[in-house]
Amino acid sequence: MSDKPQMTAIVRSDDGRLSALQVARPVPGPTEVLFRSAAAGVNAIDWKIRATGDIFGTFDPDLPMVLGWDVAGEVVEVGPGVTRFAVGDRVFGMPRFPRPAEAYAEYVVAGSREVAHTPQALSDVEAAALPLAVLTAWQSVVDTLRVGQGDRVLVHAASGGVGHLAVQLAKARGAEVWATASARNHDALRDLGVDHVIDHRTELFEEVAVDMDGVLDLVGGAEHAERSVRSLRRGGRLVVVPSPDDIPSRDVLDEAGVSATWILVEPDYAALEAVAQMIGSGTLRVVVGDTRPLERLAELHEIGATGGPLGKLVATIG
Repeated sequence: MSDKPQMTAIVRSDDGRLSALQVARPVPGPTEVLFRSAAAGVNAIDWKIRATGDIFGTFDPDLPMVLGWDVAGEVVEVGPGVTRFAVGDRVFGMPRFPRPAEAYAEYVVAGSREVAHTPQALSDVEAAALPLAVLTAWQSVVDTLRVGQGDRVLVHAASGGVGHLAVQLAKARGAEVWATASARNHDALRDLGVDHVIDHRTELFEEVAVDMDGVLDLVGGAEHAERSVRSLRRGGRLVVVPSPDDIPSRDVLDEAGVSATWILVEPDYAALEAVAQMIGSGTLRVVVGDTRPLERLAELHEIGATGGPLGKLVATIG
């Protein structure tokens, strides 16, 4: 056993199983902070990597594979050059993505500009539910689709972790918001401000939601993306999140007179600070669908992979 301070982390084995392991506690370097984690959000990318392995090629094969990117906790040490935080500050963020952040652990190191101060209005569990999902939503709705007043926007999988935040961001920017989701979540989505909700199991969304200025496809699949093109007006834009392979062919896009792009979320403390202000003003809220202790993380993965409740799944730590 190493003489360095130890901590508990949840490690993925080669066969995809998750188990608790004692590993060395990380040490903050220049411009980094070390914080004691109180909660870790669970995202689709987590259970996909657990099932298939290192799809980004960013994990060191000689080190234990600790997944997770969404974190919230309290700063316990700051590295040289850090000016934004002090010991005792509550922080939340999505460090390093798509490089390992190792958030499924008792302590996490992050660059000081990869995390933000946790809003007073949020618990650590709520804060841990936000980063990857809200940054994906922000970078899609605000930065890429550039949604503005009067735009018509369709969000697929709107009851999921990203979707339920994306519809609120679009609504806050003055859009007319359409959404696809299971019927059980329609009332909850209307409560979040969605104007029109479509049951994807009983309706063809491309026949109901038409002349959209923007579509955010969180479902994935080439066929689904091509159907989304048919919802757009000429000059409209499609953003696909699951995979770049889902982008329709140039011929399909040119015929419809639309554009499409894939995005991969990245750390962005400025966007997190903007989100914190929205949380404080009551114009954005995060829904936590379920929580389990970190040692029961595998249960949260199974819930998410099989279609969980509205909102985000969060593992509590400590």
